[in-house]
Amino acid sequence: MSWNAILRSPMHAPRKSQLDSAAEATRQAELRAALERHALHFEEQFGRRPQALFFSPGRVNLMGAHLDYNGGPVAPMAIDRGTFFAVAARSDRLVRFASTSESGWLETRLDRLAHQRAGRWFDYPLGVLRQLAARGRAGGGVDMLFGGDLPVGAGLSSSASICVGTAYVLDQVWGVGLTALQRVELALNSEREFVGVRCGIMDPFAVGLAQSGRLLWLDCKDSSYEHLPIDHERYAVAVADSLVRRELAQSAFNQRVAEAAEAFERLRAHCPDAQVLRDIPAAVLDAHERELPAELARRARHVVSEVERTFAARQALMVGDVRAFGARMFESHRSLRELYEVSAPELDCLVDAAAASSAVCGARLTGAGFGGCVVMLVERAGAEHALEDVARAFDERFGRRPGVALFGPDAGPREITLG
Repeated sequence: MSWNAILRSPMHAPRKSQLDSAAEATRQAELRAALERHALHFEEQFGRRPQALFFSPGRVNLMGAHLDYNGGPVAPMAIDRGTFFAVAARSDRLVRFASTSESGWLETRLDRLAHQRAGRWFDYPLGVLRQLAARGRAGGGVDMLFGGDLPVGAGLSSSASICVGTAYVLDQVWGVGLTALQRVELALNSEREFVGVRCGIMDPFAVGLAQSGRLLWLDCKDSSYEHLPIDHERYAVAVADSLVRRELAQSAFNQRVAEAAEAFERLRAHCPDAQVLRDIPAAVLDAHERELPAELARRARHVVSEVERTFAARQALMVGDVRAFGARMFESHRSLRELYEVSAPELDCLVDAAAASSAVCGARLTGAGFGGCVVMLVERAGAEHALEDVARAFDERFGRRPGVALFGPDAGPREITLG
C-alpha cells in the first residue's frame, strides 16, 4: 500500500481519546477487508482459496538507536501496519512463495532448498523455512502469498515482520508448537545467517513479543525484557516517510556494526570486564577517546551516550513525564546525525520541523537510517496541525509531500478470521 493510500484511510486521521475504541474497530474492519482482498489475490495466483490468513506487524523504535547489536537497551513498539499472509497446505513437498508487492516468486521442494540466497525478497522467508526443514520440523508443502500495507525500505522493519510472520504462519499450519521466543530466534537467524544482515535482536523481538498499547523494553545484552505503559489516550506515535529508500543501507549498516565492534575491541583493554560496547563507562571513553581514530571515537561516543539517554528516557516514562522522554528522542537524533552519521538531509528536515511544533514531544529517525522514516511522539490534541506543518516544511524544501500518518500500537503476529 502506498503512503497516499494510508493517509486517505480514516484510521490514520488524527484521533481524539474518546474515539480510540471506534478507531480500533475501524482498523480491524479495514484489516479484515484488506485480507479478504489478499485472499482473492491468492486465488488468482494459485487457483484455490487460502486455508488461513495472518497478519504480522512492523515496528518503530522510539529510543536506543543502533544499540541492539552493541548490547544496549531499546524501546520499540509494534505498529498496526505490517505483512499479510495467505496460506494453504499442499499434499506434496512443493513450496511456492509469491508476493503482491514484489516481483518474482520462489518454487522449490522441501528436500531441495537452496543453500545460497538469491538476492530477492523471498530470501527472508526462505531462511526461516530452511531452519525448520533442517530441524525436521517442516510438515509438508505450502503455497504462501505475501503482501501488506507496510512500506518496504522505510525503516519500519518489514524484514522482521516477514520473518517473524513466516515463522508464526508455518508454526500454525504445521502444528510445530513453537514458543514466541523460538519464532523470534528463527527470524533472527534467517536475517543473520542466510540473508547476511548483521542485525541485532531488537526487530524480531519487537514484532514477536508485542503487546498492544505498550512499549517493549529490551536489554539486548541479556535478552531480558518487559512491557512499559504509555498513555495512548493522550499521546500518539506518528511516522513521517522521507521517501528516500535505503538501497545501500545494508552495506552501510554492516559497516557501522564493524566500526562499533572495532571501537569496542580497542576500548576493552581499559575495561577488562566489558562484554559489549554498551559496557564501556563514559569515564573510560573520556580518558581514552583520543587513542581511537576519529571515526571510531564518534561511533563509540554515540553508543555510550545513547545508553545513558535511553535509561533516562525509561525513567521519564515510568513517572509519566512524556515530554522528558521526547527530549531524549531529539537528543538521540542529533547524535545519530553528528556522531553515528546515519541520517540524511530529508530526515533532518523532518525532525527539525517536528521540533518546531509545540504538539510534538520528540522525534528521531527510526531504523538503520540512511533514509526511511522519522518517528514522532505527539500530543493527540494537536496532532493534525503538527503533522501538516511537518509535511509542509518538507514540501517547501524538497518539492514533494512526505508520507505522514498516525500509527496505532499492535498486538503482534496472529491469524485473522474473516466474516
